[in-house]
This record gives sequence, C-alpha cells and structure tokens, in this order.
Amino acid sequence: MRRTSAVIVVLYRRSVRAARIHRYGPPEELVVEEAPRPSPGPGEVLVAVVATAVNPIDWKLRKGVQAAIVRRRMPTILGMDVSGIVEEAGPGVTTFSIGDAVFASPDHRREGTYAEYVCVPVAQLAHKPASITHAEAASLPLVGLTAWDCLVRAADVKAGDAVLIHAGSGGVGTFAIQLAKHFGATVSTTCSARNADLVRSLGADRVVDYATERFEVVLPPQDVVLEAMGGDVLARSLRMLGRGARLASINSGMGPRVKRLGPVLGTLATVAATAWMILYQRIVRGVRASMVVRKPDGEALSSIAELVDAGAIRPLIDRVVPLEEIVDAHRYSETGRARGKIVIRVRPEPDAAG
Repeated sequence: MRRTSAVIVVLYRRSVRAARIHRYGPPEELVVEEAPRPSPGPGEVLVAVVATAVNPIDWKLRKGVQAAIVRRRMPTILGMDVSGIVEEAGPGVTTFSIGDAVFASPDHRREGTYAEYVCVPVAQLAHKPASITHAEAASLPLVGLTAWDCLVRAADVKAGDAVLIHAGSGGVGTFAIQLAKHFGATVSTTCSARNADLVRSLGADRVVDYATERFEVVLPPQDVVLEAMGGDVLARSLRMLGRGARLASINSGMGPRVKRLGPVLGTLATVAATAWMILYQRIVRGVRASMVVRKPDGEALSSIAELVDAGAIRPLIDRVVPLEEIVDAHRYSETGRARGKIVIRVRPEPDAAG
C-alpha cells in the first residue's frame, strides 16, 4: 500500500494542469485536466507560467480552420502568449537563468501556453518588462510581435507617414496605434463609437466609426494600412493606396474559405488568392502589399520590452480570468467585442522580486 501511494505521488508531480482539446470544435472542447509535464531540450527553457492570453488564432486552431497546414497531435494544448519564471534550463542555454522573469509568443506548431509549464526556445524568449506585472506582460507578445512585423518589417513606418490601423480597439490594434505614434506617424483607426475615446487615449489622431462612415471616403490617401478584417475591407483599403504605399494584412480570409470549401481546398484557395493579390498590387499598382504572419522573435520582444519600460507602450487588458474559465474566455473572444486582451491567470503573481 505504501509503495502504491509513492508511485501515485511521483506520477502526480510529473503532470501539470493544462487546458487541452481532444478534437476540433466549439469552446466546450477545451478541458482543464492533467497533462504530462514537459522537459526542456537543447536550447530551451522550462517556464512556470504565471499568465497567458487568448488570441483569435487560438480559437481558429481550436475550430480546425488551419488543420490542413498546422497539424497538431491530439490531445493538444493551445495558447501562444506566456509570461512566467524560468524554472529549468536545457543543455546549451546561457542567456537565461533559473528565476528569470520572461515572456514570449512561442511557435504555434508547439504545445501551447494554456498550462502550468511550457518549454520555449531561447531564441523566442525575452526578459519581461520590469515595469509591469506578469498578467500585463502576457497580453503583449503575440499582438506586439504582429504589430512589429506589420509596421516595422513589412511597412517600414517612418515619422510623418499617414497610417490607417483597422480594428483599433482590438489586441493588435491597441498595440499598433501606440507603436505607430512612437515612430512619429499620423494615425487613423476604425472602431465602433463606444471605443472612440479609448483609441484616442492610445494616440489615434482620427477615429472612423465603421458603422456610420466609410474610411476610404472620409480619410485622405494613406501611406500605410494595417488591415485586419479581410474581404471587402481589404479591397477598399487597397483602393485608397497610391504608388509607393504599403499594406500589411493579418487576415488572409482562410476561415470563410475553409468553411465553404473544406480544409484542403480552402487552404489552397487562400494561398492562391493571397499570392495573386500581392503580385498584382506590387507589379501593376506599385503598392507594397504583404500578408504578415507573426514571427516568434526574442530580439524583437526585447525591443518591445524596452518601449514598455520607457512608457511608449502600455498594455490594454479587457479582463483577467482563471484557467478554469478558459471556455468562457474563448466564447467572449469570438464575439469580437473585447477591448484589448483577455488574460488567463495560471498561478498567482510572484512577489516584487519576481
């Protein structure tokens, strides 16, 4: 009897609490349960997760929208934001130490961050901004890297540029407004009337109520557009751009195509439509259009952390909920009404030293 109890204790210590799906489907497929505790490989660290966050990509993966290109072995843990403490370092790790406060947006093909522990390659990791909590830091990595890739890498935003950011009250939008203003751009954004004061507080110079105004009519020609809606909004955005302008889109329109055509044909149709859009805009119209997929990048995250600690970027959180409420968090995220990020608390905030 004593021996059996010891085995049970060992097995328990080798497991972690995690939110997993066993098949694609609605939010109810997310189950908080015991999962194997991961171990860091070469060049990785094991992070004790304090907080994670919900992003639209999470529920798109949960639904199986990207199943044709992102193949996950079931059951699988979702989640692509993390802030926490380094608990163990794998072979060859020299840039991070046990006890370091870190944050990251790991690669989406790995097991995710809706868990007590996650392994992260050090190349995708950065030290957490010292001026904010782990809950605040967990709201930043994916949206921050997405905005960075759009405005810095794809669009090369400079002082004096006229920049239009769609969906300004969402996770990427709230970050992108602040980043564009930091670079000295004149920023316009689209949102609902109820969020107008919010986006102005982040630095938006002109707010377009998408319910009553057409942005391509009320705004002058733009130098840069960060497009997040796809479909008609993408087409209208392109029409307001002249030669030499830049567009960075983060919505490929894959969801509706997959729903209509199935995973394989929907994915192929999306790839073909995206390639045609980019080639036509660049060759015929002289518009530098890009479809942006966030790159997990610790170096860029370090730059973002510096901006946060300097006061140029502030996190915007809609709500913080425990891991046990992950199903409701996904439901709320899918409404599209969140102002900023939905953060999931996995364990209590450490003391000030952590």
